Amino acid sequence: MTIEDKKKYFVIDIEKPLSFRSIFGNERSIIMEIGSGKGEFIAINSRFSPEQNFIGVELKSKRIVTTLKKLDIEKHKNVRLLNLFIDSNVSEIIPPASIDEIIIYHPDPWPKKRHHKRRMLQQNFLDTLHTLLKEGGKIKISTDNLDYAEWIKELFKERKDFVAMYKEGYTSIIPEDHFTTYFDKLQAEQGFQPLFMMYKKSIN
Repeated sequence: MTIEDKKKYFVIDIEKPLSFRSIFGNERSIIMEIGSGKGEFIAINSRFSPEQNFIGVELKSKRIVTTLKKLDIEKHKNVRLLNLFIDSNVSEIIPPASIDEIIIYHPDPWPKKRHHKRRMLQQNFLDTLHTLLKEGGKIKISTDNLDYAEWIKELFKERKDFVAMYKEGYTSIIPEDHFTTYFDKLQAEQGFQPLFMMYKKSIN
């Protein structure tokens, strides 16, 4: 099957507000990965969790193609992709309170202080994620940059609408549902320890 054929099946038309019920033909929980990268997480996890639906959101078209190469129409019926930038207007496309879980693995840490404003995780971004999540929905984040982990922890500490699921804000213990990706292995070979965070949407 060609990439163009896969695009027609997996890549969602975003010219109108989405109905996950129409897209997947069911009302199962929605797991949204922001920044699908090489597509490893969504290709593997969706196979092991057929009772859930997966949405991969990626800004770069080339990475959409990379992910498509790992997907099979028969094996990944619970996967769809969005070529989309997540900002404050995204609720016009993705319905508010429609996502059960948001995954953000290894966002760019922009380590230099003068570049911190470019980091994905900012308060306005968390506002958007809070809008998309169902009550009790979770955000799962991983990073191998300790400074970025501390940055993220402090962002969430300023909010009353999310609850940290790890006492210290993050942990180095690999979660049971985490699958080691190419990037995980690459960073581990260079001596970088991944840190995992999880936050739950709560009542304000």
